[in-house]
Amino acid sequence: MSASLSHLQDKRAERLAVLLQLERRARAEKDFLGLSFLMVNATRQLLDYREALLWRADTGKVCACSGLSQVEANAPFMLFLARLCQAWRGQLLAGEWCELSAADGPAEARDEWPEYLAKYLLWVPLRNRDGELLGSLLLSREQPLARPERALLELLQDAYAHAWASLDGSKRRPTVNLLRPRRTVLLALAVALVLALLPVQQTVLAPAEIVPREPAVLRAPLQAVVEGILVQPNQVVKTGDPLAQLDRRELESRLENARQTLAAAEAQLRQTRQQALFDERAKAALAELTSRRDQARADTDYLQENLQRTLILAPRDGVAIFDDPSDWIGRPVALGERIMQVADPHDTRLEIQLPVGDAIALQSGAEVRLFLNSQPGSPLLATLERHGYRAAPSADGSMAYRLQAQFSESDARLRVGLKGTAKLYGDSTLLFNYLLRRPLAALRVHLGW
Repeated sequence: MSASLSHLQDKRAERLAVLLQLERRARAEKDFLGLSFLMVNATRQLLDYREALLWRADTGKVCACSGLSQVEANAPFMLFLARLCQAWRGQLLAGEWCELSAADGPAEARDEWPEYLAKYLLWVPLRNRDGELLGSLLLSREQPLARPERALLELLQDAYAHAWASLDGSKRRPTVNLLRPRRTVLLALAVALVLALLPVQQTVLAPAEIVPREPAVLRAPLQAVVEGILVQPNQVVKTGDPLAQLDRRELESRLENARQTLAAAEAQLRQTRQQALFDERAKAALAELTSRRDQARADTDYLQENLQRTLILAPRDGVAIFDDPSDWIGRPVALGERIMQVADPHDTRLEIQLPVGDAIALQSGAEVRLFLNSQPGSPLLATLERHGYRAAPSADGSMAYRLQAQFSESDARLRVGLKGTAKLYGDSTLLFNYLLRRPLAALRVHLGW
């Protein structure tokens, strides 16, 4: 019996040691996040439970759950528990803990209780010195709380409430009065005013691409289907080299029919001329038959010319500029549709797409610097030549002004198709206007001044 009593005393001493350790750790926490993690996880060292949750009274939501690093506030379980806590908040006015079950909840929540919670739920309210409810620690248990555990829970409740109140009070401490050092504030305002009146040069960034200066655009000479592309992208071509072949089968069929029609018209015309020597009716039909023969001959010549035009030739020396050849094979093209370009790879210019929201005042001859995506550390110098007078849709669907610039000097890096970011330099303005240009424009749109 003496051994049993000694074992019981040792167990009580061990629980008191755990309680003191939890109190010390709770009061040593420097923020609420660490305190909430301690309350829902470390409390298991003193009391057994299936899960622990912490509910905040100011937000009305569950902010911590045992075994989870982050709580999803919109989860069904968290919403269910938040509704219960709001209902109990108005009923349980005392600062004491209590043991709840499904019968203590609202009628509509009793069916959901077994799905989310154990049979018993300990409501442990945490209040500050003024009696204001800070929140509640909820412990879901399968067994009711034993008598020796109740005293430990009351002590732990007081320690947790004191630690929470101290952290909440530290946030409400008055900060240092900023109006006291008036001289420093006035000096800072004066420096800011002087800086705002400094003149700066307006600059803007816009996407840019190196394009050929005077490319020869190859367009479909007729409505047909592309049978094949005879060159590769960026291939060097000479004047007269075949570049693309359109489908000839339909034109060849029509040409054969036209030739047969022409042969029949010429045969009928010859026969009628022989009859016209002694038949007046035949002589009268000569004019109509001659017109039919001429029409058939014109149709034949037209189809013959279109058949020759199905082979698209290079109009000048240069390189062929287009995308993947497989994108064109078998594709129907309309009359005048662009297929490719032939351009001199060394005769280039810069094309800039300036977004409408970033547009600034730019003059012809303004300085432009191009930062290539492949070599952003070595900008290329250019001069603005032309500025679009109105915005047009760009490739990504946004509205932008189209600008063109000429490179100041030749460079080996200049190659058609390279892209980068262009920096354009505009007129000088005050630093205040430069920094607040876009906010002021947005205010003007919404306020109408």
